Amino acid sequence: MKILVALAFIAILASLGSALFYMMRGGNQIDSDSTEGSPSTPAPKGNMVKALAIRVGFSIVLFICILIAWKMGYIQPSGIPAGA
Repeated sequence: MKILVALAFIAILASLGSALFYMMRGGNQIDSDSTEGSPSTPAPKGNMVKALAIRVGFSIVLFICILIAWKMGYIQPSGIPAGA
């Protein structure tokens, strides 16, 4: 179970990193040869959105896996007791 959680966190961070990469790389790049100022090759739109959507998906799957593991008894809560 610990390995699954660790892999999910790594996948979430990798997806977040790729979204950052697409955000920093994307944008309107002006072609220096063009006199009209139109973008030379438009950056592929939606890459950052796809990466963030994947991150949200991984987060939801991780949350559901933790809930299922708790219901099945694989993990136990260890915090402040309810009556304290």
